Amino acid sequence: MWLQRAIRLQPRPRGFHLVTREVLEGLPELRELRVGMLHLLLQHTSASLTLNENASPDVRRDFETWFDRAVPKAALLGPSLTLPVTQGRPALGTWQGIYLCEHRDHGGARSVVATAWGNAS
Repeated sequence: MWLQRAIRLQPRPRGFHLVTREVLEGLPELRELRVGMLHLLLQHTSASLTLNENASPDVRRDFETWFDRAVPKAALLGPSLTLPVTQGRPALGTWQGIYLCEHRDHGGARSVVATAWGNAS
């Protein structure tokens, strides 16, 4: 099975935003994959994607504080993630989540091209 879809993420202010649920809701067919891969490409240069802890809001605050001081652009973070899929979901760790890192004060809606492939049930 191969699947590709553009997912539009809602506009967000500068910061680090957990978007795991929004990405998965935009790709309901992923539930059909028993084993496979999911590649996410953010089609913007003023934002990025990362995988990190999703349990504590302190993580987002730490991200923002450090990046605002050290790197005011997306230079250290990339536009894509490649994740394994197991039983219809990304095989993330217990406390992991997909983050949109918005590097503009008002970046607007963001587009992610999601490509999934693997063995369906």
